[in-house]
Amino acid sequence: MKKISLEAIRDYLTEQGALTEIRDEIVAELAKGAEKAEANRALYADAHDVIVGVMANLTAPATIADIYEEAKNDLPEGMSKGKVQYAITRLWADEMVKTEGKVNTYALKA
Repeated sequence: MKKISLEAIRDYLTEQGALTEIRDEIVAELAKGAEKAEANRALYADAHDVIVGVMANLTAPATIADIYEEAKNDLPEGMSKGKVQYAITRLWADEMVKTEGKVNTYALKA
């Protein structure tokens, strides 16, 4: 179920003053999603300077795997190679230069 649907149901139940137990479960579920999203934002923010620092020291564009290997000891706990890939290709794409090939490589924009 989409978040907006859950919010609409929560608001309706609150207005009607009915089914308090269900409303409370929906409120808890929405809060859980918000907490997880905030934790992820903080994780990516903490990892940003580490990844950018590693990439700044590279002499040539590198693969995600190579970037992760260089950075992994300094990354915050929970920052996996998949999350590094997501960050470089989605969150920080405007800071990167992507070179397509059999295996894509990435460098910081000048």
